[in-house]
Amino acid sequence: MENGSEKSNLTQEIETLSKVIISNAHLDTFVSSETHSQVVDFIVELNDSVHGLPLNQPLQLSTNVQAALDLLENIKQIAIQHPPLDNKLSRFGNPAFRNFYDQLVQEVNHLQSWIPISESLLKETSSYLIESWGNRTRIDYGSGMELNFLCWMLCLSKLKVFSKEDYPALVLKVFWKYIEVMRFLQSTYWLEPAGSHGVWGLDDYHFLPFLFGSSQLRGHKYIKPKSIHDPDVLEGYSDQYMYLACIQFINSIKTASLRWHSPMLDDISGVKTWDKVNSGMIKMYKAEVLGKLPVAQHFLFGSLLPFPHEEVSEEAKTPDEFDSNDKLIIDHDGHLHIKGQQGWGECCGIPIPSSFAAVQDEQKRRMGSNPSIKRIPFD
Repeated sequence: MENGSEKSNLTQEIETLSKVIISNAHLDTFVSSETHSQVVDFIVELNDSVHGLPLNQPLQLSTNVQAALDLLENIKQIAIQHPPLDNKLSRFGNPAFRNFYDQLVQEVNHLQSWIPISESLLKETSSYLIESWGNRTRIDYGSGMELNFLCWMLCLSKLKVFSKEDYPALVLKVFWKYIEVMRFLQSTYWLEPAGSHGVWGLDDYHFLPFLFGSSQLRGHKYIKPKSIHDPDVLEGYSDQYMYLACIQFINSIKTASLRWHSPMLDDISGVKTWDKVNSGMIKMYKAEVLGKLPVAQHFLFGSLLPFPHEEVSEEAKTPDEFDSNDKLIIDHDGHLHIKGQQGWGECCGIPIPSSFAAVQDEQKRRMGSNPSIKRIPFD
């Protein structure tokens, strides 16, 4: 099997996008840019399109939305073709993920053959799509990969492949299908959470399901933010609302209460209305995902989502906290680090086993117990 430190040649061939943000000056330029505005506006428009709508809302699916759903199912089938390798001695990412990743790279153009765009633009959308599923070398996943999938949908919307009439379906059908496939990958390959426990502490992996999910619940007559503590509400409505589905999922793999394993979600449950929760989620996403250097440094720029043309001064281009005695490190994945850099843990951090691996480990210690998934203590 190929050494995990060696990047796939296929991946190198298809990459056409670039990472530009390496300092707070670059980050400030990005935050003030048209690309940043387009990303935020797209999130807000998707968010507003599902205001009050459950997941089972009847929707007329366009041909392209259905094609996107088929694409996601085909990606899941690729994963099914590459079952996890016997990796009993490790609670970290399963190397079979790299086989899945490499086949995805090989097939990505074919998977998007329904998209009527030029070859050069197809390479750009392919890069976003490939980078939506996790990092091949580290076998981890975090909010940056989730953002790449959002950018894939944004690029196709800019290219008129998706219309604004498709937006409710993009969230309730396409994005939620993406989450379904990601949960399959996370549980199959034990993808490690990128960073420590995330800078926001909502979920080991995801942010946007909470953002869109809180919009779904805006104005609900009976379900309030504090209802996430009610097992009957979770049991009865988690199949209709992303936010509740995520809470139900977290509870299924971690013991104790939200107050202990997800204190931020517990704090948010004290907010009186879903409108306030939702507006807070948007502000948090802008600040903690798009506005934090350890995450934003991985944003991919191209012709569809360009970095501003304004020049950043040579002095400002120097990474923050970097002086003549510091060592600038660019790892094999293009991650920029400065020795002793504050915030390293928010990017790559110390490798952390996935909750799925911990569940499996707990099962092995329960001799003669039921093999179904058991909840585990949060540590």
